[in-house]
Amino acid sequence: MPRNLLIPTVLLLAACTSGGDETANASTSIDAAPSSPAAAARTAAPPPAPDTDSRTPAKPGALRSFGDWTVGCDNGLSCTMASLAPEDGEFPDMMVTLTREPGPKGAISLDLSAQGEDAGDVSLAIDGSAPSIRAAKGGVGGADAQRLASQMVNGTRLVVRDAAGTTIATLSLKGAAAALRYMDDRQGRVGGTTALAALGPKPAEAVPAAPPLPVVVSPKPGGTAATLTKAALAALRKRAGCDLEGVGVSQDPEISALGDGKSLIVLPCSAGAYNLIAALFVTDGKSTEPARMDVASGMGPIDEQTGIPDVVNGGFEDGVLTSYAKGRGIGDCGITQSFVWDGSRFRLVEQSEMGECRGNPEFITTWRARVVRR
Repeated sequence: MPRNLLIPTVLLLAACTSGGDETANASTSIDAAPSSPAAAARTAAPPPAPDTDSRTPAKPGALRSFGDWTVGCDNGLSCTMASLAPEDGEFPDMMVTLTREPGPKGAISLDLSAQGEDAGDVSLAIDGSAPSIRAAKGGVGGADAQRLASQMVNGTRLVVRDAAGTTIATLSLKGAAAALRYMDDRQGRVGGTTALAALGPKPAEAVPAAPPLPVVVSPKPGGTAATLTKAALAALRKRAGCDLEGVGVSQDPEISALGDGKSLIVLPCSAGAYNLIAALFVTDGKSTEPARMDVASGMGPIDEQTGIPDVVNGGFEDGVLTSYAKGRGIGDCGITQSFVWDGSRFRLVEQSEMGECRGNPEFITTWRARVVRR
């Protein structure tokens, strides 16, 4: 299964459409598509019984980029926008993500990170305005977050200062207004009092509630994991086109019981500087076949020659199969996925992405499902 060990360009740039060139002002227009998540929420069929598998096809939301910000919403209408480093400049010491929950209340929160680390106690201000807003342990919520988000619409820069008042990061707000307007549109807030960039007279009650998350019923893993002979493993490696000779990583597979006499085989197959790709098989002890997935996983799509899916930097634990495909070593772009077994295939229950390799390590969630164990 030789694969390009860097995430394909089409995956990393899927977030970027012509929106990447859009200007960062409150008048930027986002066309409200009739099939938007908010519109669909108003006409959706009644949710299934709480513990019934909804059989909903997994369709992660798309990411959009506007200037120095990227934004996306998941199928539950939770939206997140993330700051990006300038394309032609150095990475700021801090990055910001703003998340807004769906529904009439639509709580807002801001989080700061420095390559995944806690930002500590800092203060934030738009264009150096006073008073600044304190971010305790790198986070802001409630009325302060609402005020900051509203100020971002017409601001040009977000200044981060430490406890002594020294500026430690200055983030461009180019594209922030357009990203906020996109969130307003996706959540059905355009023209309403709860909008941030597309304000109007419509009352908060006009904003649709969050749609129910799809349900995936997954049997509790149990039983005894299968064992494979050296000859059987060698045959699987050949079948998957694995090549780990001289790489210096373990070639031992991870074999886990799925229940009902079946086991998952996570077989290390190829590696690069920061991505270890593993081929996926399911065996019942008599026959072994490529695992079935409901969406492309790992470095997907599935290799046409082998027909075998994979995960990257992943494994199986507590009944969850994970994948973390890095776009580059510092981990500021790529895709993370979580899957559970439904008795016949692995189903996507969470996906987060960052399509821009521009210094922000906080990925944006684009798909969620609720898992029911039986």
